[in-house]
Amino acid sequence: MDPSTDTNAAIWKSEEHVRSRAARAEERERENAERWRVLGELLPFGEQDAFTFLDLGAGTGSAARAVLDLYPRSTAILSDFSPQMIAVGEEEMAAFAGRYRYVEFDMSTSTWPLEIPAVLDAVVSSMCIHHMPDHRKEGLFAEVFARLAPGGWYLNYDAVSSADPVVAAAWERTADRRDPEAARKRLHRTPEELARHENHVRYLIPLPQQLAYLAAAGFAGIDVYWKHLDDVIYGGQRPAQQSSALAPITGGQAASVA
Repeated sequence: MDPSTDTNAAIWKSEEHVRSRAARAEERERENAERWRVLGELLPFGEQDAFTFLDLGAGTGSAARAVLDLYPRSTAILSDFSPQMIAVGEEEMAAFAGRYRYVEFDMSTSTWPLEIPAVLDAVVSSMCIHHMPDHRKEGLFAEVFARLAPGGWYLNYDAVSSADPVVAAAWERTADRRDPEAARKRLHRTPEELARHENHVRYLIPLPQQLAYLAAAGFAGIDVYWKHLDDVIYGGQRPAQQSSALAPITGGQAASVA
């Protein structure tokens, strides 16, 4: 397969792949639970604040569940472009019935569904932005900024690449030490595993480029709030109208899920 061929839709709309991914859900939740919790804790809300947030490219809802669990009065809009992922997500989100809804949204386009409110208290994303080509990363950040209420935050947990081969080698070496099977798996991928890997790395770009996209969109408070090798949580705030740039949003400014 030509590595330049975009297989994103074919993979994420494959019943076989989605069910295979669902079978690994417990392992994935265990590996990433702390990262999703950090993502939620970075949001500037009190435990009892009522607010609505959007989980972009939500998949089966792992990031949304972490936020909903931290903030019992929050509500979530989960967007994804794969009906197959949404179907599995509906099963996994059952414990939060009445506090969320799914919206089908293909982030490769700039046409946002009407079901997503024009004003949102916060936006999060998890392991999906790296699947977007550069022009869509940049465009999407600007679109998110335009929909955030003043003082609203956008936070993204994702993988990045490095333009420095020394850094990239250090990441790989460290990962291999943590997983003795990693090198063997890398050299003996099945055709399906190779296709997933090529899809994963196709649009990976360095972190500074993505932070520059946030700055160009108008975000303030931009930082890398968590990092482990090539996995990062970064984001920023739409400047608040108040004098304090860190003043939290309360009172549920965005439309409710109901």
